[in-house]
Amino acid sequence: MSHLGNSRHQPILCYVTDRHILTRVAPADALETLLRIICSAAAAGIDWIQIREKDLSGRDCASLTREALKRAAAPSALGANSSRIFVNDRLDVALAERAGGVHLGEKSLAIQEAKRLADSRGRGGNFLIGVSTHSLGEARSAARDGADYIFFGPVFATPSKAFYGPPQGLERLAEVCRAFSIPVLAIGGITLENAPSCLSAGAAGIAAIRLFQDAPDLKSVVQTVRKLAP
Repeated sequence: MSHLGNSRHQPILCYVTDRHILTRVAPADALETLLRIICSAAAAGIDWIQIREKDLSGRDCASLTREALKRAAAPSALGANSSRIFVNDRLDVALAERAGGVHLGEKSLAIQEAKRLADSRGRGGNFLIGVSTHSLGEARSAARDGADYIFFGPVFATPSKAFYGPPQGLERLAEVCRAFSIPVLAIGGITLENAPSCLSAGAAGIAAIRLFQDAPDLKSVVQTVRKLAP
């Protein structure tokens, strides 16, 4: 099995966390609720889980990551493939807690420096470094600098990605997918209805917050997306 997903015939599914948009959850209960969703996501067969809680302190992010790794690996969560846990931006936390990778943003550490630090900690061989991109130029730079995968978007309109400008659309997604050999995951406004179009455009997978976090039946969502894949 490739370290980048289930198999080359199945899309990579990535759940990106955001406890701030959890519905009907008191702030004091948000982290525990998030951990329960992470456990459910692992049990449902989601390939990657990215912890994206940018406002947490380093200590709290490390604690959340540690517990997420434990729960995702628990016997009740294990399916045919165990989920890989990524940490958004915090390379120090990802390395210290032995997460499966780090996802870098525009203001994060440079890819080459992140790779150097991962190598120095003996994690280079099985530690993935991904990058969020919002244009062909950004995607080209990330691929050139050695990213293991990229997120491209927002493909469709979504409140969480409004800051990054108007939707890129399927045509630009297809252009990026054709241009690079590394996996490109579509992100931004992904739903069960439009996910097949992203995969048909050449995306190696999809990344989403609400599609997975708000799902009353995560296993059903995962199975549906896998069946819809071209």
